[in-house]
Amino acid sequence: MALTHLICVTSIWLQALASATKLYSTYRFNPLEHLGGIAPYFEPQDPPTSPSPPRGCKVVRAAYLSRHAAIYSNDFDYEEYIQPFIEKWENHTSIDWSKISTLSFLADWSPPFSEAEQEVLTRVGKLEATQLGVDLSFRYPELRLPKRIWTSSAERTFKSAQALVRGFQLEDNTINVVSVDESKQSGANSLTPYKSCPGYSSSAGSDQSSHYLEKFTKPIMARLNALAPDFDFTADDVYGMMQLCGYESVTRGSSPFCSLDLFSPDEWLAWEYTEDIRYHYNVGYGSPVAGFFGLPWFNTSASLLMAANSSSTEDLYFSFTHRELPPAVIVAMGLFNNSAFGGTGDSINETMPLDRINHRRAWKSSHILPFLGNIAIEKLQCEESYGFGDGEYYRVLVNSAPQELPDCTDGPGTTCSREGFSSYVQARAGMFGGFSEKCGVEYDNSTDVLTIYTDQRFGNGTKVGKKRSMWGSDGHEQYE
Repeated sequence: MALTHLICVTSIWLQALASATKLYSTYRFNPLEHLGGIAPYFEPQDPPTSPSPPRGCKVVRAAYLSRHAAIYSNDFDYEEYIQPFIEKWENHTSIDWSKISTLSFLADWSPPFSEAEQEVLTRVGKLEATQLGVDLSFRYPELRLPKRIWTSSAERTFKSAQALVRGFQLEDNTINVVSVDESKQSGANSLTPYKSCPGYSSSAGSDQSSHYLEKFTKPIMARLNALAPDFDFTADDVYGMMQLCGYESVTRGSSPFCSLDLFSPDEWLAWEYTEDIRYHYNVGYGSPVAGFFGLPWFNTSASLLMAANSSSTEDLYFSFTHRELPPAVIVAMGLFNNSAFGGTGDSINETMPLDRINHRRAWKSSHILPFLGNIAIEKLQCEESYGFGDGEYYRVLVNSAPQELPDCTDGPGTTCSREGFSSYVQARAGMFGGFSEKCGVEYDNSTDVLTIYTDQRFGNGTKVGKKRSMWGSDGHEQYE
């Protein structure tokens, strides 16, 4: 009897141990999903709501705003962090990296890109933009293909638009790309309105994020300097190495800097939080002007979707911009707000402390603005959607994840009715209207509205061109 009892207890203990081991072994961590604005495109499912239309509903029109696809490197990141690290590594030829376990790859590593390739779209970026076009054509099989795609005038956004068109069109020369100048005096009437906003500073948030950068890199520096004391790793070196994880991955497909033996998951989360602080103050809820230059796209897109159908309207409006605009639109919409379910707008900065991570925050730049990160507004027609009346409904998606607009949830799923959506947009316009005044514009002919989609002065754009071959001898795509 005692033996039987012992065997039973032992069996239960072993089962519990096996269960605990299995539970622990399910932990997975991918640094590429925690790299803020350097993250390759992914769909974080935040929240895990279904991107499929609610029961009884179908999408009849949509508007998209997307950041450009992956580039070799941002100029500031390269000049401030990556290039200094590379030059320092090249100058320390006396260190035998092959004998240093976690850094042994540096013995035969080579930089993944040159200074001349800053801001240039990578092949991975072009492929992902093309894939997005294919994905959208399958997501919206009943919508007419767009006649035009709009983009800011930078090469990386323009080429992202070209690649998207390649995924959309079945025949050559059916979709034009309209380039909108990145002017510093266009008011709100561009896809880069922050450049026309004197009240916006590209360096905003750097001081705040530097506090946490110094805190989280200190133990990493101590660890790496214990391994290679002659290199004298600095906080900037650590930050640049972690940036290389993202930039090298979108160039070569992978990077040794992403190794969890080199940087732990907690260290990657700390890097991500440093970036979240910066974006919070730069283009997020901590910025005094972000919502004001984010509103025009939201307001105009809502008007286009709610307008009556005509031969001049598009079923799908798609625009490319840079990393600054999508988060500002998020603010104008009221999404990813740390204070949404408690606190007030006045205490929003307290939700992003500079001495510790707020792991429960809603504001995560990796979920908002990875390369090719996009925001969509969909107009849906619903019939026999049980519990709701037939008619028009609207919803917002961020990187394919449907989002509930605060105080606009009277429809099926995450949608809200036409009346509710119209009222919500008007309320947000009341909060963030007045671009020129709030931005402190002093130049002439400023405007508070975005008219590029209907203003004939912006023209019909240009054809992408017939593709002759996938790649030319120089490694770039070839067009006629």
